[in-house]
Amino acid sequence: MNTKEQYKRIVKFGSAAIILLIEIGLYWALWYFHLNTIIEVRFWRRGIWLLAAMYGALLFFFLQTYGGLKIGYLKRGNIIYSHILSLLIANVIGYIILALVDKRFHAPTSFIILTLIDAALVCAWVFLFQWIYSVLFPPRRLLVVYGNRPVFSIMEKIGARDDKYIIGGVISTKVGIDEIMKRAEEFEGMVVGDIPSHDRNLLLKKCYDAGIRVYMIPKISDILIRTSTNLNLFDTPILLSRNEGLQADQMLVKRIIDVVVSVIGIIITMPLFVIFGAAIHLTDRGPIFYKQTRLTLDGKLFEIYKFRTMREDAEKDGIARLAGEDDDRITAVGKILRATRFDELPQLFNIIKGEMSLVGPRPERPEIAAGYMEELPEFSMRLKMKAGLTGYAQVHGKYNTTPYDKLKLDLHYIRNYSIWMDLILIVLTPKVLFMKESTEGVGEGEITANSKDK
Repeated sequence: MNTKEQYKRIVKFGSAAIILLIEIGLYWALWYFHLNTIIEVRFWRRGIWLLAAMYGALLFFFLQTYGGLKIGYLKRGNIIYSHILSLLIANVIGYIILALVDKRFHAPTSFIILTLIDAALVCAWVFLFQWIYSVLFPPRRLLVVYGNRPVFSIMEKIGARDDKYIIGGVISTKVGIDEIMKRAEEFEGMVVGDIPSHDRNLLLKKCYDAGIRVYMIPKISDILIRTSTNLNLFDTPILLSRNEGLQADQMLVKRIIDVVVSVIGIIITMPLFVIFGAAIHLTDRGPIFYKQTRLTLDGKLFEIYKFRTMREDAEKDGIARLAGEDDDRITAVGKILRATRFDELPQLFNIIKGEMSLVGPRPERPEIAAGYMEELPEFSMRLKMKAGLTGYAQVHGKYNTTPYDKLKLDLHYIRNYSIWMDLILIVLTPKVLFMKESTEGVGEGEITANSKDK
């Protein structure tokens, strides 16, 4: 084992503490040396410390939620983006607090300058500590173990993070467990693909005994098992897998949040409805909105509302297909709406009608879902929850994520559901709106995002 590993958490904690203390200190200094001199009723010293503590707690919440402190885990650009987004939100709230305290709006110049200084410091901090982390903890060399199914997809994803992992070898289960364990000694970890359960169980036990790190691609059954409840009624451990769906109290609270947030959302975004509507109509004089049949809870059909982003004859051949990366059916306005996901704003009316929820699995078209289920019958498991405007798969996946991975992401949400998780996913949604990889289209010529690489 690498002796430096035991210091990894200290490095991460130390880097996060340094930047947080600097940012909170700058906010405190802004109040102490400037804002406290321009407000009508000044704060005493303890009052400023209280404001700094509130700011720190708020900033820490958004940084934890968005991943702005995850040195050594996320890519450098993702950390910078997440951190600056958290600062923007915290500083906007800080400006609102100033307005409430002094009962009037001041020029936001000082908060703009604070944000710019913070942003510059964040960039320097990320480059410095990512470099320190890479020196102390270089990429792990991994051995990929595969069975009958290919693992090209996961190998491609691992290869994209060469700052953390290096695929040093690939081996098939056909050579035998003992040979795999012998090869594993040459590496710093093992990636176990979708191999037969018997082989995987043997590998996990042997890796545990040998102290070998294992990265395992879960099966659908794994998600169902790990989200089961552990019962200690007898002297034999028992796992209870509850499959009834949401409880009555959960459905009530979820529905209240759906209605309240949707109504507020429509009121706030009404100017956007006017702007987008005018832009769409002036583009080709066509309709502003379009309706499309989608699936929701228990396979029920409903008409989803969206801003029109494609030509009116986009599917004149009658074939349902997802949008490609360079799809010529998408209008100029549509590209902007899709890139920001503002084309989905009209779905707030679907939520008020009770056809959708704010958070849930993505509502698929019946034709495309049927195509998925030909190869993956379990895809219908997503229908145990009402379709959502945003969701676990939408936040953590991509537009072109394979159906198999979408299902596993959605099952993770369904099986771990809580009101808190819904609130976190709602807060996370603004982060992915402007991330290009979250809106990547399917490959050219593909009708769906399907993949046999499961």
